[in-house]
Amino acid sequence: MKLNAFQKTAITTVAATLFLIFVGGLVRAAGAGLGCPDWPKCFGMWIPPTTLADLPAGFDESQFNVWKTWIEYVNRLVGVVIGLLITATFLLSIRYRKEKPTVFYSSIAAFVLVLFQGWLGGVVVRTGLHEGLITAHMLVAMVIVTVLLYATFEATSDLFKIRIEEGFRKKLLWTVWVLFGLTMIQLVLGTQVREAVDVIKNASVVPPRGTWLENMEGVFPIHRSFSWLLVVAAGWLFYLMKKHNAEGWVKKLGDLNVVLVFLQVLIGIGLNYLAMPRVLQVLHLVGVAVMVCTQFLMILVLRRGEVMTIDQ
Repeated sequence: MKLNAFQKTAITTVAATLFLIFVGGLVRAAGAGLGCPDWPKCFGMWIPPTTLADLPAGFDESQFNVWKTWIEYVNRLVGVVIGLLITATFLLSIRYRKEKPTVFYSSIAAFVLVLFQGWLGGVVVRTGLHEGLITAHMLVAMVIVTVLLYATFEATSDLFKIRIEEGFRKKLLWTVWVLFGLTMIQLVLGTQVREAVDVIKNASVVPPRGTWLENMEGVFPIHRSFSWLLVVAAGWLFYLMKKHNAEGWVKKLGDLNVVLVFLQVLIGIGLNYLAMPRVLQVLHLVGVAVMVCTQFLMILVLRRGEVMTIDQ
């Protein structure tokens, strides 16, 4: 399978953006969101200090924690690399502006969104990690990765050949659309849970970490119960694939989607009953990002992939 420069760059950019979401999860889990209290510099420096002795005048020493500072600094560096990759993707997409304009325009959209995301990141820092802005920052990251995935697929759709009966294709497509919609609702509910957790951990009296979720009212019970709808949708997807003997890309993506849903449920159970271990927080965030991408890719394959129809 020989890929051109745009295809290679676009695929790399999608993978790197998912990695950035992983790094962002580390920042959140480590409580390092204000590891660099200013923007775009870090403690007034382009390369942050490593000891208190290197801290410039005018900064409160209590703000400085070398681990949190460098975790946030690495997060920013990865963000810069992503910005450069998205810029390269946009420039390389110019070749498609007439042949496949969807590739060109979606690449432009990703470029504009990453500029907005950089500005929004600065606002998040300047407002002291305002909960609503943190949520917006994460949701924009999800939009960026799906737009990039769309551009990548449009440029490589001829590689996705599927052999499927038309009636089965329609049933499967509707099922994955439902699963995708439920996942997006669950994602928003999850961001609300995270905001509620921030309120608890920033309170004047912080209760034990293991009680944060069990004592949380409102959105968390909804988020927890809503997961059953995803389990049902994933179960139906699995049933359809078994009944119709799915094969090739359809089977691979379908199986992966089912596995990811059940892994997310297990991680959620672990967060609830194991006192919210930080490693599971990171896995939960990255897991939903991968879920969204995998579901969206399956939708694209079923809608736009090269279908070799099987007549009943």
